[in-house]
Amino acid sequence: MQKLEPLGRKFFGRDPRRVARELLGKVLVRECKNLQLTGRIVEVEAYLGERDPAAHAAAGNTARTSVLFGPPGFAYVYFIYGNHYCLNVSCERVGKAGSVLFRALEPLEGLEEMAKARGITVLDERELPRLTSGPGRLAEAFGITRARDNGCDLTSASSELWIGSDGFGVKNVRTTPRIGITKAAGQPLRYILEGNRFVSGGRRTSLAGIRSGLDKRV
Repeated sequence: MQKLEPLGRKFFGRDPRRVARELLGKVLVRECKNLQLTGRIVEVEAYLGERDPAAHAAAGNTARTSVLFGPPGFAYVYFIYGNHYCLNVSCERVGKAGSVLFRALEPLEGLEEMAKARGITVLDERELPRLTSGPGRLAEAFGITRARDNGCDLTSASSELWIGSDGFGVKNVRTTPRIGITKAAGQPLRYILEGNRFVSGGRRTSLAGIRSGLDKRV
């Protein structure tokens, strides 16, 4: 993996659909004491702010959702089903809510630490998707919680949690309806690297199926 360059605030200050598509192939970084945990973003979902019934921002600017209405590029973390955390990044300009939910990563560095956080004692090739395939799994693997990370600046490499680019190119991006929701579930706002076995749900193939480039943008 080449040197990572943090994504700037301008990257996130756009329509969540464009941000979501272009986040595929980028790298989520957790800064630990003596190492980094990194994972390539392979599945995301866009949420369109107050006009989107499935978005938290549909409830308006509250103490809980204030990050979504603030500057772009900040972490919005929530607890769901009394079981796990979910990581999102704020999009759009200040005052206009929008966000992208991170659904799956391809783990790159710090796999043993991720496995320990996930309670996986024997880490082999078959177990790798269990590390970061799914929003709850990736949050647990990266130690993401609301208390620790909500409001974190994801555009700064000095943050404990940030997003960078190593120049990795992707192609065969596929859109599908969002999953795991009931409101506005039919909208094609889920973006995946088709063929990547770390995508949550659906048919998965081997790592050899991951290819480079970028398809048509929204």
